[in-house]
Amino acid sequence: MSDQPVRTPAAAAGALVIGVIAVSSAAILISFARAQGIAALAIAALRMALAAAVVAPIALLRTRAEIRALTPSDAALGVLSGIFLALHFGFWTSSLDSTSVMSSVVLVSTSPLFVGAASALLFRERLRAGTLIGIGAAIAGSAAVALLDWGPGGSGLIRGDVGALHGDILALFGAVSASGYLLVGRRLRSRMSLSLYVGISYVTAAVALLGVAALTATRLAGFPMPAYFWVFLLALGPQLLGHTSYNYALKYVSATFVTVTMLGEPIGASLLAIPLLAQVPSALRIAAGLCILAGIVIAARAEAGRRAQI
Repeated sequence: MSDQPVRTPAAAAGALVIGVIAVSSAAILISFARAQGIAALAIAALRMALAAAVVAPIALLRTRAEIRALTPSDAALGVLSGIFLALHFGFWTSSLDSTSVMSSVVLVSTSPLFVGAASALLFRERLRAGTLIGIGAAIAGSAAVALLDWGPGGSGLIRGDVGALHGDILALFGAVSASGYLLVGRRLRSRMSLSLYVGISYVTAAVALLGVAALTATRLAGFPMPAYFWVFLLALGPQLLGHTSYNYALKYVSATFVTVTMLGEPIGASLLAIPLLAQVPSALRIAAGLCILAGIVIAARAEAGRRAQI
């Protein structure tokens, strides 16, 4: 993926569409890997290790001059981004052990709440009314999906399932850490190439997760080959294609808009779950998904208007 500036808004939008499609498969692939007996932390660590093994050589070959000119503050921010990414995957992947795929994906997608608040409070970015309305609609749709999943036949608070509540909380922690990752990325991508940024971030996340796995004696080897196949696909699709597409777009649109667009992930995951996990969403869940899509469209239009005035 090129580091050249986007020439039209369609380029950034295309990257986000690719990102949403690729990342939507993550929960399904994690579920398949977990079915082979591999631990959640091991999945997160191996996913990032494989991704880092791909992007690190590319960064070293393509950005030597940029690396030499890298300031200590930018290097520190890149490392911080990687730590947030490691926390995100550690929390979110672990949440899938305790709660349903739909609840986990929906709750981890609440990051626009945290990104929007942080953007306004920390960076003094003024959110347009349309962006706020879009966030509200998308969050309302996400909340509706979660409540439906928690209801009869679901797994969550209404059933008094403490284990599911633990998973839901982990998913929310994953949303908070994802917000930090995107906010730091938004600041760095304005002055750092995509290759160098993902190189620093992915390598840091891999080292952090592998370190935690070592400290907790989490087994990384000795699993059936299908387990590693699913992890390989997880690194190739959702990570290298999906998250890198998000990072590409961060240079050209706000972190708030990226996180709102990422709310399409629950819809994609639900659609994939129909043929792959035999999970057919109800009419109410479909309505909630349409509400999320409406929020994305509203926020996209508001973001386009904001950038047109810059």
